[in-house]
Amino acid sequence: MSFTKEQEEKFKKLGIASCLELAIIIPSSYEDLRLHDELRPQESQLIDATVESIHRSQNSIQITFYAHNFDALIKGVIFHPKPYMLHQFRVGMRDYFYGSIECNSGFCTMSMPKKVINIGAITPKYKTTLRSDVMSRLVQEVLTKENLLSDGVRKDIADKVLEFHFPKDNSPNLRELSKESLDALKYLELFIYMRQLSGKRRYFKSISYAGGNYKEWAEKLPFELTKAQQEAIEDIKKDFSSGVSAKRVVVGDVGSGKTMVILASCFMMLPHRSVLMAPTTILANQLFEEAKKFLPDIKIAIITNKTKKMDLSSFDFIIGTHALLYRELPPSSLIMIDEQHRFGVVQRNTLEKFIDSTTQRAHFLQFSATPIPRTQAMIDSAHIDVSLITSTPFKKDITSKIIHKSDFAELLEHIKNEIIFGNQVLLVYPLVEQSEVVEYQSIQEARGYWEKRFQNVYVTHGKDKEKEEVLLEFREKGDILIATTVVEVGISLPKLSTVVIVGAERLGLSTLHQLRGRVSRTGLKGYCFLYTNESASQRLEKFTQTISGFDIANLDLKYRKSGDLLRGTTQSGSEFKWVDLTEDEEIVKSVKDDLAKLTKIPML
Repeated sequence: MSFTKEQEEKFKKLGIASCLELAIIIPSSYEDLRLHDELRPQESQLIDATVESIHRSQNSIQITFYAHNFDALIKGVIFHPKPYMLHQFRVGMRDYFYGSIECNSGFCTMSMPKKVINIGAITPKYKTTLRSDVMSRLVQEVLTKENLLSDGVRKDIADKVLEFHFPKDNSPNLRELSKESLDALKYLELFIYMRQLSGKRRYFKSISYAGGNYKEWAEKLPFELTKAQQEAIEDIKKDFSSGVSAKRVVVGDVGSGKTMVILASCFMMLPHRSVLMAPTTILANQLFEEAKKFLPDIKIAIITNKTKKMDLSSFDFIIGTHALLYRELPPSSLIMIDEQHRFGVVQRNTLEKFIDSTTQRAHFLQFSATPIPRTQAMIDSAHIDVSLITSTPFKKDITSKIIHKSDFAELLEHIKNEIIFGNQVLLVYPLVEQSEVVEYQSIQEARGYWEKRFQNVYVTHGKDKEKEEVLLEFREKGDILIATTVVEVGISLPKLSTVVIVGAERLGLSTLHQLRGRVSRTGLKGYCFLYTNESASQRLEKFTQTISGFDIANLDLKYRKSGDLLRGTTQSGSEFKWVDLTEDEEIVKSVKDDLAKLTKIPML
């Protein structure tokens, strides 16, 4: 649909670009400019009245009205009147006046009465960057059912939303919306948002067709892939054989087996080359070792800052850190990013475009260990395909418990016992150095206590240049590791049985879950102790009751403002006004299905 230049200017001032976005800016209030013969105290009403007397004082005008429709006297009061108001009222004049009426002991007062010309309708009032009357005119001119339907929205949604702007019998109760009205606003908000996302998506021909039979490879593994792993691999297999460059994120809980999905993707891509970028040298090396073990028949290279320059064209699988961005990489058909949230969007895009030709693109897979709610996944699927790995290869046995200062002796005994059994313990402190703001000990304050009482105590943090070497040595020789949240995502520690998080209430639930995910990686009995000075915390209590990352993601939404997890250079973003991601999965699904009917992948 087309708008006049003047209408487009008004759209610009409102910060919108479509009729649908105008429709979702609902009125802030209504003026009922119909004449009623029943007085409704404590409400704004229209009166058909004659001015009986006027009294002017320094700060107010007091007017006595005889309201013909109520057969009653009403006293009007205008506080701090503007000069033009002094000439609006004359004794003996009969007209229509509107204002808020309050009655006490049979005596009624109208606050700030104003003369009304256009009577007989319920008039919406808007609070926007446009004047209310200008906004009203714009709504009258362009907000039609025909325009909404031409924008692709469903008829029942259009009808329900238009009721806000063109009320008939009664003005909508904005303080307590009906379920139908609220659901229509939620639907429209999601429809606008997800359609904008899908509009940003670009489709390219893939560099090569692939999709080898991974099941032959999987049958030779010393374990069976989980159903969730197989479903994610099947999604990727379809991507590879479609002829369209894949753009998919695979979201799996801590320990859900994303590595095997990575290796299966590489196997299916053969004989074409794959590249994988990991956030740390430790993770890159771990993935390299796993790849050598489970893909023994292909040539694999590892690239870090310490790797010498070499010709990579003979390798089938290139694994590396961000050092890959500074190497000359050979043409590749599959680009993968592990722990994608650890890289900036610019870094991810650089790697993707670095290898791509102008007309064709490599398949692009991102892997994340930060679970998101199913509703968030459905929303983000408008922009990028999403696979969720919601189960783990083995059942995690982790006991989570909130502890306080009074529990310290018991904690100490637990740590001693775990070390005797040959297990390892992680102590996470909020800060490296002492702070007057934070009421908990820092690493520097606490390390002396632990080093005095235990052997094989290792210490690292984010600013430690040797942190990767410390973590590797701890894995082989350590009993206790003292660290900050630097270990949130990192090295696999098979013997780690216990994590103690100091000042747990200061961290988000997702971070707590990532830290807890460091233990029980191989089925070992695990313990997570949340040390806090707070006497009670409902948020932490809820956290201890589940070990599912996807449940945690839902809890996290309830305790913080949700944002866009898969987009944006800041990786935070828009907040919905009406939609609640923890409650509105069915509406999200409905919008997704409707958009799928409207938009189709272009033929390439």
